[in-house]
Amino acid sequence: MTAAGTTDTAHETVYGGVDSHKDTIHVAVVTDQGSHVTDTEFPTTTAGFAAAVAFLNAHGIVAAVGLEGTSSYGLGFTRAARHAGLTVVEVNRPDRAERRRIGKSDPIDAYAAARAVLSGRAAAAPKDDTVSGIRALHNAARSAIKARTATLNQIGHILITAPDSIRAKYRALHGKAQTDALARLRPTGDQLHTAVLTALKSLARRVQALTTEHNALTAALDAAVTQENPGLRAAYGVGPDTGAQLLITAGGNPDRLRTEASLAALCGAAPVPASSGKTNRHRLSRGGDRAANAALYRITLVRMASDGRTRDYVARQTEAGRTKKEIIRLLKRAIAREVFRCLTTAVAVPAIADLRPARQAKNITLTAAAHHFNVWPAVISCIERGTRRDDTLANAYRDWLTAA
Repeated sequence: MTAAGTTDTAHETVYGGVDSHKDTIHVAVVTDQGSHVTDTEFPTTTAGFAAAVAFLNAHGIVAAVGLEGTSSYGLGFTRAARHAGLTVVEVNRPDRAERRRIGKSDPIDAYAAARAVLSGRAAAAPKDDTVSGIRALHNAARSAIKARTATLNQIGHILITAPDSIRAKYRALHGKAQTDALARLRPTGDQLHTAVLTALKSLARRVQALTTEHNALTAALDAAVTQENPGLRAAYGVGPDTGAQLLITAGGNPDRLRTEASLAALCGAAPVPASSGKTNRHRLSRGGDRAANAALYRITLVRMASDGRTRDYVARQTEAGRTKKEIIRLLKRAIAREVFRCLTTAVAVPAIADLRPARQAKNITLTAAAHHFNVWPAVISCIERGTRRDDTLANAYRDWLTAA
């Protein structure tokens, strides 16, 4: 007790909880016994974040701060709190049963976040900022391809109802040939023909611009993913988009992933126990990050189509009586294990910079090299550029070039 008879809180252990929004954050403080101390609101500005950190420190020794939205609305406060030396814990929103029971408001959510940290129910470390640039590039590339798809659909819809002369001429073309032909149009004719041709030309040029934009963003994304984690990018079947998605899901700080099973669960690739009584079984997980699950699925399809080891595995499992869906689930779980190793340890990527100069020095064409190994020339090109990893083929290719 102080001389005035009030409790001295300078050395008490307290826990913080934050409910984040676009323009404000609501901060609550609870004791280590779970009792409410106080709460207040701050703006989402640099000064507001500093005031919120000072507010927490003024009520005792802050053991940890629970925060909803550490990678979205709460990212600014997360940075400020970490810079001030506070431990930030990512908190999921309360479940529906609790929300129906106690209601919802900013103070209620902030206190719930603080109690979640105190009880240990929330213990996940938030993602750091190292993948923020990859997330921005990934979102921009995804939006460009979505806009391009929407524009192509518009072209198709217009051609369905276009005059017969226009429809017969351009519906026979497909893909890039159709887009290039429409972009070169010079609208003439009556009012209807001019209007339709003008619309088609505008949409086709939009497709060309979005394609160029997407290609540039993909190249930048590829460079960023390769720099962040070359081992992951070099894994068979992992491209710029899937590699970026897995990095975004896992975060740049792999220490938050304790085991490979936790990553599989995070990606929705781990079977969930569904046993009861004498029944002992597992069911498909429908939780986790569905975008990461989709990335694992695309990697699986690439390996099933072109990776020799995976094709042999699929053949063995098919002979054992497993369905294609079951085999894909098994492969996604195995790929999640491999991805975890790439995320948490430094995976050595064999050097390939010597392959192209060695081939060019001996005047060997890509076609000749591909013919020797019975693969497409694009496969040899990808091996030389490092965009596709196949250590067995790369080593055999190097030996062949040396002996040639």
